Amino acid sequence: MGGLLTSCQSEEVREQLSKNKAIEKQLTSDRRAASSIIKLLLLGAGECGKSTVLKQMQILHSNGFTEEEINERKAVVYSNTVTSMAAILKVVLAMDNVLHMPMDDASKERDRNLIFRAIENGEENLPFTDPIAKALQNLWGDKAVKKAYEMRSEYQLNDSAKYFLDSVSRIHEPGYRPTEQDILYSRVATTGVVEVKFIIKGNMEFRVFDVGGQRSERRKWIHCFGKYFF
Repeated sequence: MGGLLTSCQSEEVREQLSKNKAIEKQLTSDRRAASSIIKLLLLGAGECGKSTVLKQMQILHSNGFTEEEINERKAVVYSNTVTSMAAILKVVLAMDNVLHMPMDDASKERDRNLIFRAIENGEENLPFTDPIAKALQNLWGDKAVKKAYEMRSEYQLNDSAKYFLDSVSRIHEPGYRPTEQDILYSRVATTGVVEVKFIIKGNMEFRVFDVGGQRSERRKWIHCFGKYFF
């Protein structure tokens, strides 16, 4: 009886040792895998360029943008173009009231009202209609609009405004598909956490996290530190 108990105990010990060995092996493997992962958290104030850096990394080191991401950016490009013009037009109105610098002719005022109406109706992120595209081009050639654009350091305006307003004709083409350059220039406020993964030199994995820089988003930063870095 004693020999049987000893034999059973020995078998249990061997089984336990085998399990322990497997666990240690897995832990070692996990540690090695974790040590090859580099995590980067992009922090900064709103509109300081964090998302642009992330998009550049995605182009250079990942597989670029998916068709879904490209199609989603169309609405952002349309919105950036129309809202940029609206921001400039508000300055034009202020200049007219203070400096008496009106737009070239009455038709420009109709174009201006068309842009403001599109935003009021929530249509700024839709493909340009022919009247909207024509209005954007006419207004962009106006002297007062150009003067207001030159004063852009004195008010908030997307730094991509000129790029998109110069490209209205191309953006208005049927079947428009945003280019990588369009996507890099497009601006949308980051909410939550955006993660991009890519591999460099065969085995070095990078995980880059972008979090919103707006004041309302900053409380989420500490959660990123806790979840991703400790």
